Formats: sequence, C-alpha cells, structure tokens
Amino acid sequence: MVEQDFICSDSFESTGIVEWNSPSNIALVKYWGKKQNQIPQNPSISFTLSKCYTNTVVEFKPKKNTQNEIYFTFDGKENQDFEKKVNAFIKSIDKYFGFLKNHDLYINSKNNFPHSSGIASSASSMSALASCLVDIESQITSNDNNFNLRKKSFISRLGSGSASRSIEGPVTLWGKTDAYKESSDLYAVNISNEVDKIFHDYNNTILIIDPGQKVISSSLGHELMNKNPFSKKRFEIAKNNIERLKDILQSGELDDFISITESEALMIHSLMLSSDPYYILMKPNTLEAIYKVLEFRRETKLHLSFTLDAGSNVHLLYPKSETEIITKFIDDELLTLCKSKSCIHDHLGNGATKNR
Repeated sequence: MVEQDFICSDSFESTGIVEWNSPSNIALVKYWGKKQNQIPQNPSISFTLSKCYTNTVVEFKPKKNTQNEIYFTFDGKENQDFEKKVNAFIKSIDKYFGFLKNHDLYINSKNNFPHSSGIASSASSMSALASCLVDIESQITSNDNNFNLRKKSFISRLGSGSASRSIEGPVTLWGKTDAYKESSDLYAVNISNEVDKIFHDYNNTILIIDPGQKVISSSLGHELMNKNPFSKKRFEIAKNNIERLKDILQSGELDDFISITESEALMIHSLMLSSDPYYILMKPNTLEAIYKVLEFRRETKLHLSFTLDAGSNVHLLYPKSETEIITKFIDDELLTLCKSKSCIHDHLGNGATKNR
C-alpha cells in the first residue's frame, strides 16, 4: 500500500461515540532516528504489551460553527499542552478522513501507567486515537479489516512513530526490510505467525525506577540522533539485527535473543551519551538493576533479560515457564530499586481493542 490509498474524501454527518484501548509496546530492535514525515531511519521489531494501555473515548457531533472544534481532556481534566498537540495532529491528518471537517470532536484520554517516563505513552495514546478515528470512518466505508488495521497503524505513525507498532501483536515490525516481504515504512505489520510460540506469551515486568517526566523528549532525541557522528553505522547495525532477530524469533533460541536485545538497549543509550548535546536518561538504580539481572542470570542460567526504552525504567523480559522463580527474585532484589517499590507485571498482548 502507498500513502494515496489512505486518503479518504468520503464524508457524512452523524452523532456517535467510540472507545478504544491500545497498549504500549517495547522495541527489541530499536527505532531511534527518523526522516521527514515520520519515516524511520531503520526498521524496528517490538513486543506489544497488554496491561499498559491508553483508553480513549471520542464523541463526534455535527459541527456547531463554520469551523469544526476539537475538545480534549486527559483523565477527565483539561490539559493545554496535550490539547495543542492533539489539535495540531487532527488538523494535520484531515485529508485522510473526510468526516473530520463536518464534526466537532470531544476526546478524553487516560493512561493506566506513568506518562512520559519511558513506557511509550505516545505509542499507546496515538494508536488509541487512530483506532477511534478509523472506527468512525468505517461507518461509511466498506474497507476490509486488513485495510483498517493498516490505516490505523499508518495514522498512528503520523502521531508517533512507535505508535504504529501498537495496533497489532504480540510481535510487530515497522520499517522496510528485505527480511520481511510485507514490511513498509508507512505502517507496521504483524509478524507473530513467523515467531516461535515461546514468545507469544512472554512476560515483561517494568521496573518503575523513576515515574517522572524525562529530561528530554523522544522527538528531540530522534533529531539529535540524525546529527550523531555514529548514526550511519547505527542504522546499518539495526538493519542487520533485524535479519538476525528474524532467525532467532523463528527458532526460539533464547540465549541469542538475550544477546541481541540487550545489546540494542545499551547501544541506544550509548548514542544518547554521544549526542551533542549529550544527555543521560538512565538513573543510578537503572544500572544497579541491570547488574543484578546479569548476576542472577549467571547464577541461575534462567532466561531473564532486560531492555530499555527512552527513559530510566527497566523492562524485564522472560518466558512464562520461568515466571515463579523470576518474580520472586524481582520482589526480593529489584523492587527496592524502584520508586515506591513499584513495578508493573505485564505480558504480551494482541494490540488495540474496541470497548464501544
């Protein structure tokens, strides 16, 4: 599919309400660095989560004035910063939805996890909003489910690149690569059918090292990445890692999975340290948690590993069959490193879901 396929001039006037939940995701091969129009510098593969999600409700009514209005609340309260971003986003995608110009939108969004702390809240929020908009459009179109999934991912990407990977699950790919025939820079594709079953119910425990807002936004981080002296080599490595990870995911080889995903996590944060200006998103307890995970794995030979998003929190990955021993280790050794001894026990999920 190409961009032109997603442009829709069909319009209508109606009143209604839709509600979707969409989860966050955690990248295994990282997306860090982009071109214009939210096109990635390299493909990425991610696990779609389940319990960390955004709930978005969109009520639509025929516009009251000549200019349609967009009203936004976050967790039932006005938030001017978010409202400006949502308004700008909606206006930027009006050519893809003919109904927008005829309706006022009343949007309420809420997360069940800390905002702007490295749990990809932009991924869950933009994919939830995109799901609502495509759902509204489906009232007047005869597009099949596959097209709607592609369009949801396409629209999500325009709001936040990583959001494209939250529409489906449990394992998705975004970005063009020779390793996957159906891959695209415009939207993510579900590659779960090409992945060993051991990964379908993989666990992801998120250590909340610091629930506060990041010192630098992901948008600025991507911009700095394009100027990084090591960026060209990084993009080459990421593309090679996609091909390597494809074989690993198919075989279910956990030791190789751990090696490549942990390397990816540390590489991204090393690139933050080598940006100009440089910045540090990890906290002392982030590193302490990593040390403890490595020691635990050496001692037990279990398959507990870590990855990191653009923040200080640590995502722990492990197979369901090893849950009992690993969660005891988390409770005994790692929770003391977390803010208010807080963590989220999550697992892989299937993407966005409709509530009404």
